[in-house]
Amino acid sequence: MALLTRLVSLVVLLVLWQAVSVYADVRTLPAPSAVLAFVIREAEKGDLFTNVGVTLARVAVSFVIAMSLGGLLGIVLGRSKWADQILDTPLLVILNTPALVITVLAYVWLGLTETAAIVAVALNKLPNVAVIMREGARGLDPGLEEMAASYRFDRRTWIGNVLVPQLQPFVIAAARSGISLAWKIVLVVELIGRPNGVGFAINYYFQLFDVTAVIGYSLVFMTVMLAIDTLILQPIDAHVRRWR
Repeated sequence: MALLTRLVSLVVLLVLWQAVSVYADVRTLPAPSAVLAFVIREAEKGDLFTNVGVTLARVAVSFVIAMSLGGLLGIVLGRSKWADQILDTPLLVILNTPALVITVLAYVWLGLTETAAIVAVALNKLPNVAVIMREGARGLDPGLEEMAASYRFDRRTWIGNVLVPQLQPFVIAAARSGISLAWKIVLVVELIGRPNGVGFAINYYFQLFDVTAVIGYSLVFMTVMLAIDTLILQPIDAHVRRWR
């Protein structure tokens, strides 16, 4: 039923788009068929798969870095009041710094390199992960903590049987919010300083005022990211919350 509802809403959106495009300037709002034709042409040339693949690789690398470092930082902040007091302000500063500023500074400090691009995306995402994981680490069940102390769990047993199970929902929440944030920032990073990727392609066609191409690339990549969320992250989320 949920899938049918989504399909109906998609059809309605396409119909509305087609209806509006009939009365709009074709240069500013092309019809869905024109966008589809561009996507097919770009795929046949191979440019579409190349750019989407490069962007996905950047998203994946920066996402793994941000989740790993941000998760560890969040756990430390949630378990240590001393660490939280010291690092809370720097964390908030980075969290509230615009993504564009971090991206520009990364390029200035590290040059127009792939490393700078990955660092910029990871830094933009890391504070968000840390904040979510901090709340999870703060909310650990004290009863389970007492049980672990009574049975004298070693560190490995405590992590595997007390910490990880309780943090799983927070990890998934951080991952789902993170993947949506990461791909948007990656496009900005590519638009500013990379010679390939979806962001680069959108910027290139924007300079040519090719709205059809801009919409085409945007829709293709949004579809890919929605597929990742629907087919991978949502099932994992449902699995870790099944006890509820």
